[in-house]
Amino acid sequence: MVLNFFDQFMSPTHLGIPLIALALTLPWILYPTPSTRWLNNRLSTLQSWFIGQFTKQLFLPLNKPGHKWATILTSLMIFLITLNMLGLLPYTFTPTTQLSLNMGFAVPLWLATVILGMRTQPTHSLGHLLPEGTPTLLIPVLIIIETISLLIRPLALGVRLTANLTAGHLLIQLIATAAFVLLPMMTTVAALTTILLFLLTLLEVAVAMIQAYVFVLLLSLYLQENI
Repeated sequence: MVLNFFDQFMSPTHLGIPLIALALTLPWILYPTPSTRWLNNRLSTLQSWFIGQFTKQLFLPLNKPGHKWATILTSLMIFLITLNMLGLLPYTFTPTTQLSLNMGFAVPLWLATVILGMRTQPTHSLGHLLPEGTPTLLIPVLIIIETISLLIRPLALGVRLTANLTAGHLLIQLIATAAFVLLPMMTTVAALTTILLFLLTLLEVAVAMIQAYVFVLLLSLYLQENI
Protein backbone atom coordinates (compact mmCIF):
# COMPACT_ATOMS: atom_id res chain seq x y z
CA MET A 1 0.00 0.00 0.00
CA VAL A 2 1.45 3.37 -1.07
CA LEU A 3 0.71 6.13 1.43
CA ASN A 4 0.27 9.73 0.46
CA PHE A 5 3.21 11.92 1.50
CA PHE A 6 0.75 14.59 2.61
CA ASP A 7 -0.79 12.27 5.20
CA GLN A 8 1.80 13.51 7.69
CA PHE A 9 0.13 16.93 7.66
CA MET A 10 -3.30 15.61 8.64
CA SER A 11 -4.42 16.53 12.14
CA PRO A 12 -4.15 13.34 14.25
CA THR A 13 -7.11 12.10 16.27
CA HIS A 14 -7.53 9.58 19.06
CA LEU A 15 -10.96 8.09 19.74
CA GLY A 16 -12.41 10.79 17.54
CA ILE A 17 -10.77 13.58 19.59
CA PRO A 18 -8.36 15.88 17.67
CA LEU A 19 -4.95 15.95 19.33
CA ILE A 20 -4.09 19.40 18.03
CA ALA A 21 -5.30 20.86 21.34
CA LEU A 22 -2.71 18.76 23.17
CA ALA A 23 -0.01 19.89 20.75
CA LEU A 24 -0.94 23.52 21.41
CA THR A 25 -0.79 23.22 25.21
CA LEU A 26 2.41 21.15 25.37
CA PRO A 27 4.91 23.98 24.68
CA TRP A 28 3.95 25.86 27.81
CA ILE A 29 4.82 22.83 29.96
CA LEU A 30 8.39 22.79 28.64
CA TYR A 31 9.32 26.25 29.92
CA PRO A 32 10.21 26.78 33.59
CA THR A 33 8.17 29.31 35.53
CA PRO A 34 10.26 32.17 36.95
CA SER A 35 10.51 31.90 40.71
CA THR A 36 10.55 34.62 43.36
CA ARG A 37 14.16 33.90 44.32
CA TRP A 38 16.95 36.43 43.88
CA LEU A 39 18.92 33.95 41.79
CA ASN A 40 17.42 31.49 39.33
CA ASN A 41 19.01 28.44 37.75
CA ARG A 42 20.91 28.62 34.47
CA LEU A 43 17.93 27.62 32.33
CA SER A 44 15.67 30.32 33.75
CA THR A 45 18.45 32.90 33.46
CA LEU A 46 19.09 31.97 29.81
CA GLN A 47 15.37 32.05 29.07
CA SER A 48 14.97 35.50 30.64
CA TRP A 49 18.02 36.80 28.76
CA PHE A 50 16.70 35.54 25.41
CA ILE A 51 13.24 37.01 25.98
CA GLY A 52 14.74 40.35 27.04
CA GLN A 53 17.07 40.57 24.04
CA PHE A 54 14.36 39.60 21.58
CA THR A 55 11.86 42.07 23.04
CA LYS A 56 14.43 44.87 22.97
CA GLN A 57 15.37 44.14 19.35
CA LEU A 58 11.77 43.83 18.18
CA PHE A 59 10.34 46.92 19.85
CA LEU A 60 13.32 49.26 19.44
CA PRO A 61 11.91 50.99 16.31
CA LEU A 62 8.35 51.18 17.73
CA ASN A 63 6.85 54.14 19.55
CA LYS A 64 5.92 53.86 23.22
CA PRO A 65 2.23 53.05 22.57
CA GLY A 66 3.36 49.95 20.69
CA HIS A 67 5.33 48.65 23.68
CA LYS A 68 2.06 47.48 25.21
CA TRP A 69 2.16 44.65 22.67
CA ALA A 70 5.46 43.31 24.01
CA THR A 71 3.93 40.51 26.05
CA ILE A 72 1.65 39.10 23.37
CA LEU A 73 4.15 39.32 20.50
CA THR A 74 7.02 37.86 22.54
CA SER A 75 4.79 35.03 23.77
CA LEU A 76 3.66 34.36 20.19
CA MET A 77 7.29 34.24 19.03
CA ILE A 78 8.29 31.67 21.67
CA PHE A 79 5.11 29.70 21.06
CA LEU A 80 5.66 29.45 17.29
CA ILE A 81 9.35 28.55 17.67
CA THR A 82 8.47 25.75 20.09
CA LEU A 83 5.72 24.35 17.86
CA ASN A 84 7.97 24.44 14.80
CA MET A 85 10.91 22.81 16.58
CA LEU A 86 8.80 20.09 18.21
CA GLY A 87 7.41 19.20 14.80
CA LEU A 88 10.89 18.15 13.67
CA LEU A 89 11.00 15.31 16.21
CA PRO A 90 10.06 11.80 15.01
CA TYR A 91 6.44 10.68 15.44
CA THR A 92 5.26 14.23 16.13
CA PHE A 93 2.77 16.56 14.50
CA THR A 94 3.43 20.18 13.57
CA PRO A 95 0.27 22.25 14.17
CA THR A 96 1.70 25.21 12.24
CA THR A 97 1.49 23.23 8.99
CA GLN A 98 -2.29 23.77 9.21
CA LEU A 99 -3.34 26.92 7.37
CA SER A 100 -6.45 27.27 9.53
CA LEU A 101 -4.33 27.52 12.69
CA ASN A 102 -1.93 30.06 11.19
CA MET A 103 -4.83 32.15 9.94
CA GLY A 104 -6.28 31.97 13.44
CA PHE A 105 -3.09 33.63 14.65
CA ALA A 106 -2.70 36.10 11.78
CA VAL A 107 -6.21 37.46 11.26
CA PRO A 108 -7.07 38.60 14.83
CA LEU A 109 -3.68 40.22 15.42
CA TRP A 110 -3.65 41.96 12.02
CA LEU A 111 -7.24 43.13 12.57
CA ALA A 112 -6.28 44.45 16.02
CA THR A 113 -3.53 46.60 14.48
CA VAL A 114 -5.94 47.96 11.86
CA ILE A 115 -8.62 48.75 14.44
CA LEU A 116 -6.00 50.41 16.66
CA GLY A 117 -4.89 52.62 13.79
CA MET A 118 -8.47 53.54 12.87
CA ARG A 119 -9.22 54.46 16.48
CA THR A 120 -6.07 56.44 17.35
CA GLN A 121 -5.19 58.10 14.05
CA PRO A 122 -7.90 57.49 11.41
CA THR A 123 -6.61 60.15 8.99
CA HIS A 124 -3.11 58.67 8.90
CA SER A 125 -4.43 55.11 8.55
CA LEU A 126 -6.76 56.00 5.71
CA GLY A 127 -3.97 58.01 4.08
CA HIS A 128 -2.15 54.76 3.30
CA LEU A 129 -4.94 53.91 0.84
CA LEU A 130 -4.18 56.95 -1.34
CA PRO A 131 -0.60 58.16 -1.86
CA GLU A 132 -0.08 61.91 -2.01
CA GLY A 133 -0.04 63.47 -5.45
CA THR A 134 -2.10 60.75 -7.14
CA PRO A 135 -3.81 61.86 -10.39
CA THR A 136 -7.57 62.19 -10.11
CA LEU A 137 -8.30 59.47 -12.68
CA LEU A 138 -6.20 56.92 -10.78
CA ILE A 139 -7.75 57.58 -7.36
CA PRO A 140 -10.48 54.86 -7.53
CA VAL A 141 -8.06 52.29 -8.95
CA LEU A 142 -5.38 52.97 -6.34
CA ILE A 143 -7.88 52.85 -3.49
CA ILE A 144 -9.06 49.43 -4.65
CA ILE A 145 -5.49 48.14 -5.08
CA GLU A 146 -4.35 49.42 -1.67
CA THR A 147 -7.45 47.98 0.00
CA ILE A 148 -6.78 44.57 -1.53
CA SER A 149 -3.13 44.73 -0.46
CA LEU A 150 -4.27 45.57 3.07
CA LEU A 151 -6.77 42.72 3.22
CA ILE A 152 -4.29 40.20 1.79
CA ARG A 153 -1.75 40.77 4.57
CA PRO A 154 -3.10 38.16 7.02
CA LEU A 155 -3.39 35.63 4.18
CA ALA A 156 0.24 36.26 3.27
CA LEU A 157 1.26 35.76 6.91
CA GLY A 158 -0.55 32.44 7.24
CA VAL A 159 0.40 31.07 3.82
CA ARG A 160 4.08 32.00 4.26
CA LEU A 161 4.39 30.10 7.53
CA THR A 162 2.38 27.12 6.28
CA ALA A 163 4.16 26.82 2.93
CA ASN A 164 7.69 27.03 4.34
CA LEU A 165 7.11 24.41 7.02
CA THR A 166 5.13 22.11 4.74
CA ALA A 167 7.76 22.25 1.99
CA GLY A 168 10.59 21.56 4.43
CA HIS A 169 8.86 18.60 6.08
CA LEU A 170 7.86 17.15 2.73
CA LEU A 171 11.39 17.45 1.36
CA ILE A 172 12.82 15.76 4.45
CA GLN A 173 10.39 12.86 4.04
CA LEU A 174 11.19 12.50 0.33
CA ILE A 175 14.95 12.41 0.92
CA ALA A 176 14.58 10.04 3.89
CA THR A 177 12.47 7.69 1.77
CA ALA A 178 15.06 7.83 -1.02
CA ALA A 179 17.89 7.00 1.43
CA PHE A 180 15.91 4.06 2.82
CA VAL A 181 15.15 2.67 -0.66
CA LEU A 182 18.73 3.12 -1.93
CA LEU A 183 20.37 1.53 1.12
CA PRO A 184 20.21 -2.14 -0.04
CA MET A 185 21.00 -1.29 -3.69
CA MET A 186 23.56 1.54 -3.63
CA THR A 187 25.11 1.97 -0.22
CA THR A 188 27.40 4.84 -1.20
CA VAL A 189 24.58 6.85 -2.74
CA ALA A 190 22.43 6.12 0.31
CA ALA A 191 25.20 7.41 2.59
CA LEU A 192 25.50 10.61 0.58
CA THR A 193 21.74 10.99 0.67
CA THR A 194 21.81 10.56 4.45
CA ILE A 195 24.41 13.32 4.76
CA LEU A 196 22.18 15.53 2.60
CA LEU A 197 19.26 14.64 4.87
CA PHE A 198 21.26 15.69 7.95
CA LEU A 199 22.18 19.03 6.37
CA LEU A 200 18.58 19.59 5.30
CA THR A 201 17.43 18.90 8.85
CA LEU A 202 19.80 21.58 10.14
CA LEU A 203 18.40 23.95 7.52
CA GLU A 204 14.87 23.12 8.58
CA VAL A 205 15.75 23.92 12.21
CA ALA A 206 16.92 27.34 11.05
CA VAL A 207 13.76 27.77 8.95
CA ALA A 208 11.57 26.86 11.93
CA MET A 209 13.14 29.65 14.00
CA ILE A 210 13.37 32.21 11.20
CA GLN A 211 9.76 31.80 10.08
CA ALA A 212 8.48 32.33 13.61
CA TYR A 213 10.60 35.49 13.85
CA VAL A 214 9.42 36.73 10.44
CA PHE A 215 5.77 36.15 11.42
CA VAL A 216 6.11 38.29 14.55
CA LEU A 217 8.34 40.86 12.84
CA LEU A 218 5.76 41.51 10.12
CA LEU A 219 3.07 41.91 12.76
CA SER A 220 5.25 44.47 14.51
CA LEU A 221 5.69 46.34 11.21
CA TYR A 222 1.92 46.39 10.73
CA LEU A 223 1.62 47.71 14.28
CA GLN A 224 4.23 50.38 13.58
CA GLU A 225 2.13 51.71 10.70
CA ASN A 226 -0.89 52.18 12.95
CA ILE A 227 0.53 53.81 16.07
